Amino acid sequence: MIKLTNIEKVYRTSTIETLALNNINIDIKKGDFVSIMGPSGCGKSTLLNVMGLLDEPSSGSVEIGGQQVGKYRDKELAHLRNQKIGFIFQSFHLINDLSVIDNVEIPLLYRPSTNKSRRDAAREALEKVGLSNRMKHFPTQLSGGQKQRVAIARAIVGNPEIILADEPTGNLDSAMGNEILNILLQLNAEGSTIIMVTHDESMAKKTHRLIRLFDGSQVS
Repeated sequence: MIKLTNIEKVYRTSTIETLALNNINIDIKKGDFVSIMGPSGCGKSTLLNVMGLLDEPSSGSVEIGGQQVGKYRDKELAHLRNQKIGFIFQSFHLINDLSVIDNVEIPLLYRPSTNKSRRDAAREALEKVGLSNRMKHFPTQLSGGQKQRVAIARAIVGNPEIILADEPTGNLDSAMGNEILNILLQLNAEGSTIIMVTHDESMAKKTHRLIRLFDGSQVS
């Protein structure tokens, strides 16, 4: 589903060069649930951005669903992201001026669809995360755990094959964090391939595989 080969990512300024990722080789199969762990600043989010086609590696190759994407133009990458990948962020990235259901619909606005089909898909996604009674609320009226469930609904509304989650439980207490992890485990059981960045060892142990990074290098 995702294959990274000899990935390096270097950030350069006029005065300094920073090696963010060094010789990363990862092969993630369909249906995997993989955790990525490591200290702050070790390259976890950079790695997730490379997997999600939000950032281009300095060298090496990226395959998504068997497709080599190195020569894709920006428009082709955006289309592939929209069709195959759902993103869940630690800080939710919800739009406060939009209702919950309107927030969830956003990824579908970039696909050929009708108002009714978008609404139906958003309702179904919200029901799946247990928020069918909050569709007309606004993000400012929700708890942190509810906001994260809205973010998950937005990530899955287009039925992506891959879900990338960057610290999805990082801003939540342990009880709510476990609720969110259980939703991800259920999505995985239904066929989604999930890659999750986390600082929580107990969360990571519930996934299929753990990848550890240190100073931009893969150590396990």
